[in-house]
Amino acid sequence: MATIRVSEFAEMESTFFAYVRDIRYATMITVDRRGRPRARVLLPVWEVVDGRPLGWLASYRTPVKAAHLAGNPHTTYSYWSPRQNAVHVDALSAWADDTAARHHAWDLYRRGGPPGVGYDPVHYWPGGPDSPEYHVIRIEPWRVQLVRGTDLSSTLWRRETS
Repeated sequence: MATIRVSEFAEMESTFFAYVRDIRYATMITVDRRGRPRARVLLPVWEVVDGRPLGWLASYRTPVKAAHLAGNPHTTYSYWSPRQNAVHVDALSAWADDTAARHHAWDLYRRGGPPGVGYDPVHYWPGGPDSPEYHVIRIEPWRVQLVRGTDLSSTLWRRETS
């Protein structure tokens, strides 16, 4: 399996969004205080800001998810299709409690960003983006890997660190 390393996310952006659009749901992995992983299936939405991927996850703030993120913000979001195409996003995830972030994520979901992935969040939070039950997780990837099922080749991007 050959791995192509890219320095700019733009080099993999179209394939990333094509896979996310096709697969839609991601498995989110967090870690508890004892280092044990926990998985759940959710629907993040993504955008590119300043040349880097940025994700948003509309979510209920469950006690388990809140405790995991408070103890360890490192998360993985993994997408897989039966054609063996996969996306693996390693990220730092944190609650985004400010009004601007909550409204921004709400609008991304309603617009379907990327197209075909979102939904109208009013079905889950009838009170809109200011509903006390509506919460948002900001996902800041530091590593993204795409795996193509036809030959199991992969493309890997890592955020530059200073």
